[in-house]
Amino acid sequence: MQRDRDGTTERLIDFAGLYEAHAQDTRRFALYLSGDATLADDLVSEAFVRVWTARERVALPTVRGYLFATVRNLFLQYVNRQKRRAPLDEHAIDSRPDPEDVASGQSELRVVLAALNRLSEVDRAAVLMRADEGLSYEEIAVALGVTVTAAKVKVHRARLKLAEERLARPRPAPDGSDDDERHA
Repeated sequence: MQRDRDGTTERLIDFAGLYEAHAQDTRRFALYLSGDATLADDLVSEAFVRVWTARERVALPTVRGYLFATVRNLFLQYVNRQKRRAPLDEHAIDSRPDPEDVASGQSELRVVLAALNRLSEVDRAAVLMRADEGLSYEEIAVALGVTVTAAKVKVHRARLKLAEERLARPRPAPDGSDDDERHA
């Protein structure tokens, strides 16, 4: 409820009357801002809802300005939200491995770690220094207190043992069943 200059009460008219009086101009303004009829309709609808919920604070003579300001602010909020959204590239390829590959890799890692634990401490240290740390054979020989040739042999034999264990691991059948089930 608002008071006019004479001190008499001037109320906002009913919602339908308010909409009828200002919807066309407000929509035209929203369409001018957005260039999109659907967005303009959404902006106008939201503006009228906000005016109606704040009707106690809005004077009838200023309701049109209030509607236009609300539409403008809503449009600016919309534009800011759109800037934050990145368009999706429909041709983008997900480079992450699929869950089956991840599970297979984890399984293979467990097998390799178990095989590493079965190696002697010297062989395990030699292969890890070469593969994980990238040390030269000369550096491995110094660290282990052996000749360069012995370091090469230790790394080579450890790699062979790991490869044998990895290849000896039972592989699942392509259809997901075990080999034992197919031969039974």
